[in-house]
Amino acid sequence: MKISLIIPSRNNLKYLKWAYDSVRKNQGEHEVEICVADDASTDSTAEWCKQIAETDSNFKWIRNEGPERQGLVILNDRLINEVATNDICMIYHADMYLCPGALDAIEKHLTDKTIVSLTRIEPPLHPPGPEKLLEDFGIEPEEFDEERLLEYIEYGLYQPQRRAETTEGIFAPWAFWKKDFQEIGGHDTLFAPQSKEDSDIFNRFHLNGIEFIQTWQGFVYHMTSRGSRFNPASGGAPGKDSAEWLHTTTTNTKKFIKKWGTGILHDKYMKPIVPPVYKKSINIINSNPQLEDALEIWQNGGTDVIVEVDGNKFDNNDFNYIQNLNAIIQDSGEIGNFKLGNLLITINDLTTYEKDLIVCKKH
Repeated sequence: MKISLIIPSRNNLKYLKWAYDSVRKNQGEHEVEICVADDASTDSTAEWCKQIAETDSNFKWIRNEGPERQGLVILNDRLINEVATNDICMIYHADMYLCPGALDAIEKHLTDKTIVSLTRIEPPLHPPGPEKLLEDFGIEPEEFDEERLLEYIEYGLYQPQRRAETTEGIFAPWAFWKKDFQEIGGHDTLFAPQSKEDSDIFNRFHLNGIEFIQTWQGFVYHMTSRGSRFNPASGGAPGKDSAEWLHTTTTNTKKFIKKWGTGILHDKYMKPIVPPVYKKSINIINSNPQLEDALEIWQNGGTDVIVEVDGNKFDNNDFNYIQNLNAIIQDSGEIGNFKLGNLLITINDLTTYEKDLIVCKKH
């Protein structure tokens, strides 16, 4: 299999070197093109990339000279569209160790109109979930216990936590056909520089008929969030969110809700759940600035569905109804009006618009 790994990197050279070495060590018989984007790093990433490119013909790189970062949204797409030469690509993180046999598992399951995610093995820096394995083999490259990780995989010590051979779900690292990525326009620049861009594109892949496969026969060890959320260069640390990440995730969560009419939804294995999207407006009487700000992102200016809110009566139950309004409208299934808590909901048209969002409009 010929595959291009897509790796933006910003001031995390220590992890990038570790990831690169693991790929070259464990790629097996596959032809792996490593595509790196240096996002205005100040830690000698550019010098390292130049050095590697002189001796590794399957290493390609670009650099954002900065001083401002471009982020994952721009640089992932640049690497995929401008740098990668293979039909198969994989979104990969600089803080991931590619385990032996991982690419074999991708090749086994990657067929037409599919995306294959490897199973992540992670130290317990995030809550557990059925889509990953929590096991601590180190949280820094210098303390990484490679020998014990390889024994964990080779002797099947993960078996008590293992699911079926495959489950449905998508998250990094995810391998895909470049044509499927380009068909929907890649990442939506609405979410630049980063945060929630992955959930958005996963929704769009799902609506476009892509099948998600997580293989439980191929693994990465993921030190988690070292390029963004926990990046020391931007004020983060293992388990400590950076102020930069908190700002972007808060801002882009609001953008996601405004676009899709709901928060991010998925099942326990991380398969997206995409309710219908309706054209909605919220009319408020007895309003106040705080209420207007809280409800603004839950409407898109349409008149197919109109929600009337009385600010003097609005409570937490009403806000919960607003957050789940798309599913409530779908369940109603008929034109007319009805009361729900303190809300008066009028449905004029049940036309849905989620498929209009499959191909992103560049912002």
